[in-house]
Amino acid sequence: MQQHGSSTTTPKGWVQSTFDELGQPLRDTTFVVVDLETTGGAPGGSAITEIGAVKVRGGEVLGEFQTLVDPGIGIPPFITVLTGITDAMVAAAPPIPEVLPAFLEFARGTVLVAHNAPFDLSHLKAACEAHGMVWPGFRKVDTAVLARRALSRDEVRNCKLSTLAAFFRSPTTPVHRALADAQATVHVLHSLMERLGNLGIQTLEELETFTTQVSEAQRRKRHLAVGVPNAPGVYLFRDARDRPLYVGTSKDLRSRVRQYFVSSEQRSRMAEMINAAERIEAIVCAHSLEAEVRELRLIAAHKPPYNRRSKHPERRLWLRLTTDAYPRLSVVRQARDDGTAYLGPFSSRRSAEAAATAVYDVLPLRQCGGVLSTRKTSPACALAEIRKCEAPCEHRVSVEAYGRHAAAFREAVQGDPSRLVERLLSRIESLADRQRYEEAAVARNRLSALLRAVIRSQRTRAISVVPELVAARADGAGGWEISVVRHGRLAAAGVAARGVPPMPVVDQLVAAAETVERDPASEGLHLEEIERVLAWVERPETRLVKVDTVWSSPARGAGRWAQLVGRMEAGRHGADPFGDRRRLRPESRPAVPVTLAAPGSSNLSTHGAREPESIPHGPGGGTPHGDRGVPAPPAASAPQRGPAGDTELHPRLGGAPPRP
Repeated sequence: MQQHGSSTTTPKGWVQSTFDELGQPLRDTTFVVVDLETTGGAPGGSAITEIGAVKVRGGEVLGEFQTLVDPGIGIPPFITVLTGITDAMVAAAPPIPEVLPAFLEFARGTVLVAHNAPFDLSHLKAACEAHGMVWPGFRKVDTAVLARRALSRDEVRNCKLSTLAAFFRSPTTPVHRALADAQATVHVLHSLMERLGNLGIQTLEELETFTTQVSEAQRRKRHLAVGVPNAPGVYLFRDARDRPLYVGTSKDLRSRVRQYFVSSEQRSRMAEMINAAERIEAIVCAHSLEAEVRELRLIAAHKPPYNRRSKHPERRLWLRLTTDAYPRLSVVRQARDDGTAYLGPFSSRRSAEAAATAVYDVLPLRQCGGVLSTRKTSPACALAEIRKCEAPCEHRVSVEAYGRHAAAFREAVQGDPSRLVERLLSRIESLADRQRYEEAAVARNRLSALLRAVIRSQRTRAISVVPELVAARADGAGGWEISVVRHGRLAAAGVAARGVPPMPVVDQLVAAAETVERDPASEGLHLEEIERVLAWVERPETRLVKVDTVWSSPARGAGRWAQLVGRMEAGRHGADPFGDRRRLRPESRPAVPVTLAAPGSSNLSTHGAREPESIPHGPGGGTPHGDRGVPAPPAASAPQRGPAGDTELHPRLGGAPPRP
């Protein structure tokens, strides 16, 4: 061969490749577009009820696959409403072990496509694993990811299948049935490929790269993660004017921050945030609780634009029982130490009003505004005519008799809510017996809102009155993570490393801890922090070192109804709140051996194969080096009482409230 001028020739024995050979052309790729219907939830906790799939190549439909599947469990009512699939429809359907081999054969050698592929494919993989089948190594394409990268916010408001099907004018409308949704996804896939073809994407490899590529902003800002330590703490993305854009927390700051600059980060808000960020500030914390608390405080203080939660604690609401002669419930923004009863806080006015309505359903408290005179009468409203109110405005009820209703509300909030709960349950059952199911569901939701608020209020109030509490837990490396809590708020945090005596560290932390004065008016602002502290302290592995006073809850408080709240919450999502045929009732937490710290004493037992340095187990006493076992819990038959005789020791201090 000769070379003439600038032209080139193919060497002898070589074959010049075509563009098609640079990858697998999309027009020659066989796709199987799959969609599932399930009983709801994550794999393992739910089951497949229907599989629909369409096999396509080059824009032509090669075949379809559709079958109902017997899930082996009941289908929740809200799933039946959503999909139209009932227990009767799947009763004669084949079980998943019979369906999977047929589907895998149908999809063999193809590329799987799904809208929100992780959901559908994770259920199929879990089913294969549960029945001893091998999941083939399918290549996959997610049309939801494709749409997020190919379409702008100006074109579609979101990337739901129904939105995309309408945007691309799919002849098939998604109706939450597997085959119809798969057919709609086929049209969306072809429409997206048509768009991507204009960008030069012609092969499967280019399509896969397009969905996993890192954005220009992520590449350009990747250097911001340099120098972030491998430690627990808080990170802040800051803009060019040093304003916080986003605040987050992690047990490993370096690993978490680096995840913002990889292809798996697909959130559009985070892409905007990364594009605006100019530096990352890392604040190392002693342990995870300190990091969580610092995050909450920073978000509340700076209100970063890219954080969505915890930005406005000042917007929480309370139900207040007024202090006039004929009290009523009032929605207020602050709880004061004025001697009356407050219930809350609530995150929204809707939840506050739902709880108030639950009270009105069983207590004839007035619902009108203003202050009623005990001397002059006022015209009665319609509620008096339908016997929903005792008309104190017309003096049909004495101040003393009306006061008993107010006292019942006060007792429910501050002590035992059983009277209200049992009357509300009777009302719900009565409505259900009369087949007024919608009204029963509304009453159930109101009761749930009321009980959740009372439980939350009593839990947070119990720890808020404790002047000082010191707790610790093993850090997994032979040391202790230590927290000093004052009036429910984290006042100091530290670590006693392996080999370091922990009690001197405790003393130093207590001496240097932040001063916290109890202010009921500000407890709503710090509610999330108090709940994070409670979650950390109540963990089974946490040990109480010192408690300044008795940490107690009402002996017959709202905590006894926690299981009922769980059942009602399940009912809100479609389960039967009065039965348990689908086994949705939360199981009781197994008893955890704990030790009791007397006021002013220390008590920190150790656990695990490698024990940290010992901490004394009593006032001025020590524990022999070889005697570090955890004492047995107190006898369940003898509930422990607080000094006043009307309170029960907190569950982490050795007692557990009785269940209704």
